[in-house]
Amino acid sequence: LVAHQSQLDRGRRQRSYAERCVETYSRNARGLIMAMTLNDDQNMLRDSARDFMASEAPVTHFRKFRDMGCKDGFSHGLWKQFAEMGFTGILIPEADGGMGMGQIEAGIVLEEIGRNLSPSPFLTTSVAAVEALKLADKAMRDRWFPGILAGETVIGIAIEEGVKHRPENIACVATRSGNGFKLTGQKQFVVQGASSDMLIVAARTAGAAGETDGLTLFAVDKDAAGLSMEAARLVDSAVAAHVKLDGVQVDADAIIGEVDGGWSVLSKMLDAGRVGAAAEMVGVGTGAMDLTFDYLKTRKQFDRVIGEFQALQHRASHLYSEVEIARAATIKAQQLLDGGSAHADLMASVAKAKVAKTARLAVQEGVQMHGGIGMTDEYDIGLYMKRDRAL
Repeated sequence: LVAHQSQLDRGRRQRSYAERCVETYSRNARGLIMAMTLNDDQNMLRDSARDFMASEAPVTHFRKFRDMGCKDGFSHGLWKQFAEMGFTGILIPEADGGMGMGQIEAGIVLEEIGRNLSPSPFLTTSVAAVEALKLADKAMRDRWFPGILAGETVIGIAIEEGVKHRPENIACVATRSGNGFKLTGQKQFVVQGASSDMLIVAARTAGAAGETDGLTLFAVDKDAAGLSMEAARLVDSAVAAHVKLDGVQVDADAIIGEVDGGWSVLSKMLDAGRVGAAAEMVGVGTGAMDLTFDYLKTRKQFDRVIGEFQALQHRASHLYSEVEIARAATIKAQQLLDGGSAHADLMASVAKAKVAKTARLAVQEGVQMHGGIGMTDEYDIGLYMKRDRAL
């Protein structure tokens, strides 16, 4: 009896300690504990997006635009179909005519885009650009949101200036001129830049390269005097542009946010872009994985389906687990962005890093398990590898 009582007391102490740990964690991480699953409405959106992409923008659609050498790299007709489905306005607030949804819903669409390699400006225009424009004044929102909602407007993000992603190193200069600014500098690899109606340009109005203070974001029309572009095709056949700004004059109403305070807007835009890219890469990894698993179930060697070989089963199981973890990390980042958490920027980077590693594993395993034929253009697995690299 004494021993039994002692055991009960020890159990109570352990339970009390565990309860205190849970209470402390809950207090310190309030709002971070959420189920990383989709609700009924989100599942309906996923089913709708999956059916739409599979029927209207499958891999064969991508091959068509790649092989025809389309100057834009995507179909403007398909972009209007995106609008008809309501996809283009997912992140636009209801007050501005949009759906007023969040990053989770945008990520659902992006995952299906990645799964089918559907070429579209959804990531740059409906995710990154919209996130920045939500912080603009009403006049600018009224100017650009209707076109995005209708699938008629494409927006490019002109940030990069070097070979590595270092947004704080922006050297493009904006000097005061009249009632506005004059932009001078260069931007590289502006995705869909040549087919954009407007560019969101990050320029330095104060400070020096390497500083986050002194940056300002501008909305620059494609027809602005002094703006020139040179098309560049990316490894996944998407079309980007190298942009030169030679004294481009913009009015003060072209400013997104505050003068010298563009870093906060830029950070929100980039976080949305990172999480969006992660969601699309989850789709790329899932699409590559599905192709590979189907191949394992049909390809025979030594009169056996190769999926019966234990070594390949182990690799397939490991890949499946990694993809599920990557999806969970992405959903967590989406939840934190939607909830305005102080941890959102960190989790956005975590998701992007984790998914990039996982998608690379998926496409590499896909090519290896397909064998030599996986290196040919006849099979789609190589296309997934190229999209992964670009993202």
